[in-house]
Amino acid sequence: MSTETVQSTSVELPGGVTATLTGRNLSIKGKLGEARKNFEKINVNIGLDGNKVVFSPFSRKRRDNVIINTVTSIVNNMVTGVTKGYTYKVKVVYAHFPITVKTKGKQVIVENFVGERSPRVSDIVGDCKVTIDGDDVIVKGVSVEDVGQTAANIELATKVKRKDQRIFLDGLYIYHKEEGS
Repeated sequence: MSTETVQSTSVELPGGVTATLTGRNLSIKGKLGEARKNFEKINVNIGLDGNKVVFSPFSRKRRDNVIINTVTSIVNNMVTGVTKGYTYKVKVVYAHFPITVKTKGKQVIVENFVGERSPRVSDIVGDCKVTIDGDDVIVKGVSVEDVGQTAANIELATKVKRKDQRIFLDGLYIYHKEEGS
């Protein structure tokens, strides 16, 4: 059984984007900000070569070779984040009790959800910016992981439990994901 091995792969950085490697922590800076990722738990050698981020597997094992595509995708997402950014839109949906959404510090507060007296709270992850525009909650940031997790936290805070979800449709739902702001 022969396995094809990947020697090394690199991601070219576009103009205006710089990368810094400290130990196993990669930091990529662009016009929109800085994205960081820790590669300590990923079995890959990582380095910088001019305007390229270069990585190669630890060994010739298949398990170490298949991680290269994942690392390539992570670095490409970081580059896209610092050049274009990521935007997720979350829709506020209610049938009877009007839902009020506010931001306070690093939290999103959902009040009057299905008539509840206590507010539901979700955390904002990383350096995401959350704005409220009518019935839309807009989450923007440079890290696709932070933006996605923040939007998921908002959606999960209003999850309806112990009721038929086909009938009780109230909540906040992710409906649009895009690159760019």
